[in-house]
Amino acid sequence: MEEQQHGSIIITGASGGMGSAATEEMARRGYRIIMACRNLEKASQVRSRILEKIPYARLDIEELHLDSFDSIRGFVSRMRKEAPLDALFNNAGVLPRHYSRTRDGFELTLGVNYLGPCLLTCSMRPLLGRNAGIVNMVSVSAYSARVDRDFFTKGERDFHQLRTYADTKLAMIYFSIALEQKEGVRVNIADPGIVNTDMIRLGRWFDPLTDIIFRPFCNSPEKGARPAVNALCSDCSHQLFSGNSHKDIPHRFLSAGQDIEWLWNETRSRLGF
Repeated sequence: MEEQQHGSIIITGASGGMGSAATEEMARRGYRIIMACRNLEKASQVRSRILEKIPYARLDIEELHLDSFDSIRGFVSRMRKEAPLDALFNNAGVLPRHYSRTRDGFELTLGVNYLGPCLLTCSMRPLLGRNAGIVNMVSVSAYSARVDRDFFTKGERDFHQLRTYADTKLAMIYFSIALEQKEGVRVNIADPGIVNTDMIRLGRWFDPLTDIIFRPFCNSPEKGARPAVNALCSDCSHQLFSGNSHKDIPHRFLSAGQDIEWLWNETRSRLGF
């Protein structure tokens, strides 16, 4: 039986493990999904698989490369015809093993996990409906991270696969806090836990051992996507969704006022807002 139809939402990285799981569940609930993906062939395969399960699903694919400001701006320009949109889910992320730079000259993890989503979010704001929500994917790794004043300018010697990733996730928490406080946007963050996807394959010698010992205890992509799905379907704001519940964003993040203020101003300056 077809679900009641709702409006349109954007899910970045919709062809990945958690992205495809979130896309399938939101489609099942009657939402039209704009699958914003860099790999169009993979996205098309995911779309076909979902349609086999959910024939009434409304799924459209749009190309988006979060490592390119030009690609983001082009995507936003194409989305003008879709306004007003109901929600934006910043799901896409990377965990590269080696240091590299985006097309705009930023370290890749920083560009894809933080600057790209920030530019997309700020640019999409005029296209979101009055009651629209934004959900940003974060990580438990943010609890061990820090945002230093050289956050945007660290070079190859400063790069560390896991630490750099964690720092970008903490930055996304700070950005989410500032966005709600300063712009009055309804925004929530979602922590999927440790999820059994290709992202946790670090490209190291111990990966086969990890597959045997560690992966069986990881969340499935469907379980990892559940907090974000709950957030997308919620009227709450300023909440951290994890598992099947949500709570206020922890004080340890909210109390970092100076870091939040510095990051907000520096981010907007670098993005030209």
